Amino acid sequence: MTVAPDDIATDDTVENALLGGRVRLRQPARGYRAGMDAALLAAAVPARPGQGVIEAGCGAGAVLTQIAARCPDVRLTGLERDPAAAALARDNAVLNGIAERTTILTGDVAAGFRALDLAPADWAVSNPPFFDDPAALRAPAPGKQGAWMADDGLAAWTRFLLKAVRENGRIVMIHRADRLADILALLGEGAGAFAIRPVQPYADAPAKRVLVLAIKTGKAPLRLLPALVLHDRTGAKHTPEAEAILRGEAALGW
Repeated sequence: MTVAPDDIATDDTVENALLGGRVRLRQPARGYRAGMDAALLAAAVPARPGQGVIEAGCGAGAVLTQIAARCPDVRLTGLERDPAAAALARDNAVLNGIAERTTILTGDVAAGFRALDLAPADWAVSNPPFFDDPAALRAPAPGKQGAWMADDGLAAWTRFLLKAVRENGRIVMIHRADRLADILALLGEGAGAFAIRPVQPYADAPAKRVLVLAIKTGKAPLRLLPALVLHDRTGAKHTPEAEAILRGEAALGW
C-alpha cells in the first residue's frame, strides 16, 4: 500500500530529514523527539541482508527507519508502549517505503519478550529511558515522561534484549555513560564479548553517552574502542566524523 506524504501529515507532527534526506521522519510537534542518540544507535547496527532487527522502545521509528536506509533487505520489528508513537512509527515505515519489511507492535518491554510470541532476532537494539529513579530527575513534561523515565528500571530493558536475540546474536544499546557499570552487569547475565564506544561532546570533555555492543553467550575479552567526538572548538556544528555519520556517509563500526 502506498500513502502519499500529505495523507499522514497532521498539525500535531513535524517532519525531519535524516541521513542527508534519505529518511523522512514524522515526529510529535510537542513532547519527545528523537535526535543524535537515535542516529548513533542506527549507525552502530551493521545488519546484513536477510537478518532481523528488533528495537525495544521504538518511538516514532527514528532508529528503525535509519537502519533500513543503511541496511538493505533487513527485517525490522519495533515494540512501543505508547499507541500514538507506535502509530507514527507505522506511518513512517510507509512514508519511507519500508512497510513491507517492518512490523510495529504496541506493547510494554516490562511484559517480556516471550509475551510477543516472536522468534529471537539477529540484532536487538535499544535507547532505553535514561532515568529510573524519579527522585534523580525533575519531572519531565508529560509528553516526554515515557521516553525519559524507565518505570520498571534498566533491568527490564536488558532482560528483554537478552531474550529478544538469538544465540550469538548482537545487542546494541546507547545510554548514559554513568550507567556503564550497570549495563555491563545486567547484560553480563547472558551476554559477553563487550565492545564499548564512548561518545564525548568534545575531545577534552568526559563522555556523556556510551554505545555498548554485547554478543549473547559471547566469551571474548571486553574491548574499549576509540571515542566518537561530536564537536570541536572551531565553531563547526559537528566534527567531520560525526557529520559523516549523521549524513549517512559513514557508520560506527565495531
